[in-house]
Amino acid sequence: MKSPAAKNLAEMFAGIDLEVPVLDGSFQRYTNLDSAASTPSLLTVQEAVNAFLGYYSSVHRGMGFKSQLSTHFYEQARMIVLDFMGADPAEQTCIFVKNSTEALNILAHRIPFSAERDIVLTSGMEHHSNDLPWRAVAEVHHIGVSADGRLDEGDFDRLLAEFGARIALVSVTGASNVSGFLNPVHPMAEKAHAVGAQFAVDCAQLAPHRKICMGSLSDPEHFDYTVISSHKMYAPFGSGALIGRKDTFATGAPFMSGGGTVKVVTYEEHTWGAERDEAGSPNVIGAIALAAAIRTLKTISMEAVAAHEIALTGYALEGMRSIQGVRPFGGTDPGEAENRLGVIPFMVAGMSHVLVAAILGYEFGIGVRNGRFCAYPYTMQLLGLSDEEIRQANERIIAGDSTQIPGLVRASFGLYNTREDIDHLIRALTCIARREYKGKYLQDPQSGDFVPEGWSVNFESFFSL
Repeated sequence: MKSPAAKNLAEMFAGIDLEVPVLDGSFQRYTNLDSAASTPSLLTVQEAVNAFLGYYSSVHRGMGFKSQLSTHFYEQARMIVLDFMGADPAEQTCIFVKNSTEALNILAHRIPFSAERDIVLTSGMEHHSNDLPWRAVAEVHHIGVSADGRLDEGDFDRLLAEFGARIALVSVTGASNVSGFLNPVHPMAEKAHAVGAQFAVDCAQLAPHRKICMGSLSDPEHFDYTVISSHKMYAPFGSGALIGRKDTFATGAPFMSGGGTVKVVTYEEHTWGAERDEAGSPNVIGAIALAAAIRTLKTISMEAVAAHEIALTGYALEGMRSIQGVRPFGGTDPGEAENRLGVIPFMVAGMSHVLVAAILGYEFGIGVRNGRFCAYPYTMQLLGLSDEEIRQANERIIAGDSTQIPGLVRASFGLYNTREDIDHLIRALTCIARREYKGKYLQDPQSGDFVPEGWSVNFESFFSL
């Protein structure tokens, strides 16, 4: 097989040329601008999974050939993840999980809190998965963000000075899933370690786009823990990883217990095993898929991955700024695209974010995401809403009225995207901003979704179980 670096990047992915129905009755090639939510599979990942399926068996404690082979490659996948994350296998371990959300919940229950160290610092720009789990186990304080959505490093310094020795952990995103802003995580890690705290990075958005180096525990800028999701890394087979300090996971009770977590069990007692944090039969296929995706990304090189995305992001920001009535949020200078990921939230003046996303899908075959992106407080701040406006919006949502929920539209890019994809988006947004779209859209009050009048599609004609 030729090196993936020699191929056109878009040709390396499954489903890129699929056509979907649009409102005028025709079919258009689906333009996927939703990689911040989930990514299509690399063909190399599909090939690896298909080749492995015939040998698949439950791992560990099996003497059959297939079980031994599956165990061998499951453990090899663990080492591939550690290498990709720049972790030291002597100091760090890789725990396979379903996704980053599960990883952060596990971590929240495994951090060694004490009466003296009982505080977690996270930020106001976090995905709910790097906020809500901490609220259940510790006192949480949020690092502030600026009006345009950047992390306030001065406020971080203030919180460190205020709480100091009480801080057990600082846990922040490496890159925002809403604005795409990259955080200065290594300098932040050094500051956290200086007050005796540990440091975690949510790398769900960062890992597919930038090189990561957790570093040795002797490095003041090291990361103690990171989390990743394979469905954001071109391997949507239900896997993810929690990478962290061996000493943390070598003691204590796991978040979930059951088969595979123990050395000895009697009717009266039990002794936890070394792999106590991977309860039950693991997702071996998911681990193989993640490892295959990592191998392909490394073959392309993360430097080339970043360069491709920086070019697309700058091109998209330039195009959006040229459309009257379209407002991108976050860093909007095309010349500073290297300081953010290809994640661009935007709005069209005078139009619901839900309606804009619906028109893009129904009339142009463009897949984007809209709403609050599981980062509700951060999105509300980006929108500049007052406390009273937020209170009123929350009351409507709780009452079951979804017709006026505030939010944004988000276009996000992956390795498979091209300038032609961006051009198609810009043409579509120009049409929408001028109110030249064709459909008459009806809104469901309960869901808030817009559907064009008369639209009907038989999904069974595209796929069936």
